[in-house]
Amino acid sequence: MPETIVTVGSHPGLSRSDRSLPRKADMRSEIVEVRTGSDEVVYDLTDECERFLATAFEGAERGDGGGDGGDGILHVFVPHATAGVAVIETGSGSDDDLLAVLGAVLPPDFGWRHRHGSPGHGRDHVVPAFVPPYATLPVVAGRLALGTWQRVCLVDTNRDNPRRKVRLSLLRG
Repeated sequence: MPETIVTVGSHPGLSRSDRSLPRKADMRSEIVEVRTGSDEVVYDLTDECERFLATAFEGAERGDGGGDGGDGILHVFVPHATAGVAVIETGSGSDDDLLAVLGAVLPPDFGWRHRHGSPGHGRDHVVPAFVPPYATLPVVAGRLALGTWQRVCLVDTNRDNPRRKVRLSLLRG
């Protein structure tokens, strides 16, 4: 797994007593490939995110000495012009509702100026304006700090591209 060490510069306003602040941040990144198939989909990435965090924090101790984990920020990014990332409830119909609303707001037969690909593909290039291609999430004790029903999902309306890449990047605290 690639590892990047980023040096955090000093701030001119810091006094000598502030020297206990960390000078380096640890960032880890991984690309996950997802097969979305030929249908519009809200694909749950939460388990992949948790697996990545478990690997990234392997051997790390919580501040209280109570086991593995650590704190940080997880950034989820899809490097595609026709997909997004949403934090949404799944399994109760909300995922289907999201696709239905995107279909109503961005109808395939609108007369899109962006015309390559299958009919209506131009709308897929507008989806990231409504569902951004990223989400930044808190990590506490090595786990995503999501709400009760929240899941991290790839939103893909592009039927022409059945494979997606998702970059997971962790900035450890």
